[in-house]
Amino acid sequence: MFEHHMLIWFISGETKIIRAEGTYLFKAGDIFLIPRNQLATIINYPKDGLPHKTVVMHLTTEWLRRFYAGLNVKPATANVQQIRHYTNHPLLESCLVSLIPYFEMKDLPGGIANLKITEAVTILRTIDADIDNLLANFEEPGKIDLVDYMERNFMFNLPLEKFGYLTGRSLTTFKRDFKKTFATTPQRWLTKKRLDLAHYEFVHKKKKPVDVCYEVGFENLSHFSFAFKKEFGYAPTELLASVI
Repeated sequence: MFEHHMLIWFISGETKIIRAEGTYLFKAGDIFLIPRNQLATIINYPKDGLPHKTVVMHLTTEWLRRFYAGLNVKPATANVQQIRHYTNHPLLESCLVSLIPYFEMKDLPGGIANLKITEAVTILRTIDADIDNLLANFEEPGKIDLVDYMERNFMFNLPLEKFGYLTGRSLTTFKRDFKKTFATTPQRWLTKKRLDLAHYEFVHKKKKPVDVCYEVGFENLSHFSFAFKKEFGYAPTELLASVI
């Protein structure tokens, strides 16, 4: 889960970002903004002999509150917040490129960091007429339908506390509502849903275990393989060998 908005510029390598609504692939030169409180699985790769390298600017709620305090902005209520693309915009790229020399410093002076973030947000407000509805919206998640949310987001590897927060519940209320709704514990339900999705990915898309493991919400390949064999009676490699 992204606790802050993140403005990202790709220098080299490649990143796959898996969201509930689809999968995004980013490469060198791409600029994009990921909204806060969004779930995603991020898989980074080297590419063309170059390491994965990005410039990432965190736009925190605290900083944005100060920025918007002096502005007369009344944001509309945001719905599903999508990743925003700003690739090849010269002003934004120039701003992010200018940060590279500072990476050699152990501590970035606070005044310079504030200036650079102010510059970036000012550029965003200039090139994206809708950006204030996102950046100036400081509402916390409210209580929402548990079934719909969990069915769309079960593949994201989050602590139960975070699932509770994002559905507008305390951990205790989340567990109670979950047991009442699904007639099982969150841990058991999540494991079953993730393994069923993995099975589908193997049979219908012939994906490799190392890719499926992280895409469905497991932390490491050995645990995933063990859980998969325990659930279905055969290992991922055996299943793939039978469907090819």
